[in-house]
Amino acid sequence: MDDETQAERLPPLHALRAFEAAGRHLSFSRAAEELGVSPAAVSQQIQQIEEFAGQTLFKRLTRRVELTDAGAAALPLAREAMALFLEASRVMRLPLRQRRVSISVAPSFAAKWLVPRLDRFKELQPDLEVWVLADMAISDLAVADIDLAIRYGPGGYPDVNSEQLLRESVTPVCSPALLGDNKLHTPADLARASLIHDESSERDPSCPTWAMWLAARALDEVDGRRGLRLNQSSLAIEAAIAGKGVALAKRQLAAADIAAGRLVAPFEGADQPVNFAYWLIWRRGRTISPGLKALMDWLREEAGGDADPGAGI
Repeated sequence: MDDETQAERLPPLHALRAFEAAGRHLSFSRAAEELGVSPAAVSQQIQQIEEFAGQTLFKRLTRRVELTDAGAAALPLAREAMALFLEASRVMRLPLRQRRVSISVAPSFAAKWLVPRLDRFKELQPDLEVWVLADMAISDLAVADIDLAIRYGPGGYPDVNSEQLLRESVTPVCSPALLGDNKLHTPADLARASLIHDESSERDPSCPTWAMWLAARALDEVDGRRGLRLNQSSLAIEAAIAGKGVALAKRQLAAADIAAGRLVAPFEGADQPVNFAYWLIWRRGRTISPGLKALMDWLREEAGGDADPGAGI
C-alpha cells in the first residue's frame, strides 16, 4: 500500500458512529444508551478512532468529557457523514420500505389527536404501514431511523426542515355529567368544582396554570392550587372525561372528545391562545418517498380544519 492510499484510508464506521454520538451528547454513557452498547464498548471505539486520528479527541474529566479542538473541528463533519450514511441506507432500502413510514410524536398528541384519525388515512392509503413512535424527546433525525416528527414547541428548530401544523390554545373542559351536577354557568362557579392540573413536561411558558387563568379573570374566590395533578396532557383529559373535575386542557388535544360529546367546554370566550404550536419536522436533504409525501399531505389536510383553535368560540 503506497503512502497516498494509506493517508486516505477510512476510519472504522462503528468507531466514527461512537465518536459522533459521544460528541453530540458529551457523554460516553449516553452515547452507549443510544447505540445499544456498553459504555466500555464506546470507550474502546473512541480509543480506536483516536488511534486512527493520531491524537486525542476528548478530554476525560472527572464526571464528564469535553471535545478537544481536533474533536470539535471534526464533529460537524462526522455528523454530516453519519447523516449521509443513513440516507444512503434509506435509499438502498426504498423498494423494501416504500410502503412504510415512521412518525415520532409526543405521547399525548399521539393518543388524543393522531391515532384516532389514522383510520381515515388507512382508507386513503390501505397498503401503507404507519409506524407511530411515542417519544417526548426531539429525536435526532440525522441519526434516527425516523421519517417525520411532530413536536409541540416554539419553532425555530436548527438543522431541520420545520413547518407549523397546528396552533394551540387552552380552555376549561369537563364531562357533561359534571357540568350539570355542579351548575357551571360562569368561571366563578369553579369554586364548587374539583380542578385537574396538567403538569406535563411539554410546559409552554405562555401556557397558563389554573392559578394564572383564574387570576387573569380576577377570580380570587377560586383556589387555583387545589386538585388532581397529572404529568401528561392526555391523562388530564381522560380524568376530565371520567368526571374527576375540570381540566384546563389543550384545545387541539381535547377537540375529538368535545366533538364526540365526551367533554364540554362550559364557558364562552374562555379559550386562551398560547405561543407554542405543533410542528412537522423532517431532516434536511431527506428523500421524500411517495408514502411520506402522502402522510405529510394528509396531516396538512387534517390540520386544516383545526388550524385556529377556539375560533368563533
